[in-house]
Amino acid sequence: MFYQKNYEISHRKQDFSLFSVQFFVTLHPNIKFMKKNPLIQLGNVPVQTGTIAAYFDYLSSPSEKIRTLEKDGQLIRLKRGLYVVSDEVSQKPINVRLCANHIYGPSYVSLQWALRWYGLIPERVFSMTSITTKRTRMFENSLGRFTYFQVKPDYFSIGIKSVEENGVYCLMGSPEKALCDTILYDSYLPSQSVKRLEQYLEEDIRFDMDALSDFDVSIIEACAQTGRKEQILNNLIKIIKKI
Repeated sequence: MFYQKNYEISHRKQDFSLFSVQFFVTLHPNIKFMKKNPLIQLGNVPVQTGTIAAYFDYLSSPSEKIRTLEKDGQLIRLKRGLYVVSDEVSQKPINVRLCANHIYGPSYVSLQWALRWYGLIPERVFSMTSITTKRTRMFENSLGRFTYFQVKPDYFSIGIKSVEENGVYCLMGSPEKALCDTILYDSYLPSQSVKRLEQYLEEDIRFDMDALSDFDVSIIEACAQTGRKEQILNNLIKIIKKI
């Protein structure tokens, strides 16, 4: 009798649990019971196609799965063979500077985009600008336009810093290097005079002149010694030293 009562109670609990599940599914007919999305493990770091395909090697065509994930918006194509997981899936913000480092390298984020990020110029910059030792190139994807300018290796290595944001590190030019890079690639700076350079900084790019007092002159001196636009960079050093 005792065992029979326990059996009846246990059986009723199972019936009630089954009824609860059936009732929940009835109320939410679109719910899907699925495994955790493996793309979450990739975080917000750009990855090659092969890395993604390894998570779906049990399928007959992992490449077809990747195309489907891209179409669904779970993957964002940065360039051919390179992706980043969408922030909705990874639950981490996409770091466009880190993407820039991966799209074309070796490279570091610099020029006007970096100056804007440091708060040194007021205008918005719509192209992610970087410096590379490879040939000048441009890439476009759903995140925007990524432009890369070529320099010589001896100049490239000066004034690069690793910047951390939300646990992710990317390479950027220091404020000093970003300004040197901007001067280097701005064709609207033909004059060699100190006065014209001051006008360029204050009026053309509306640079925060007060910030120059905190600049490390040694970085600019090292850039000038590589030879390109040496006189203009030396004039920049003169402007900084008289502040």
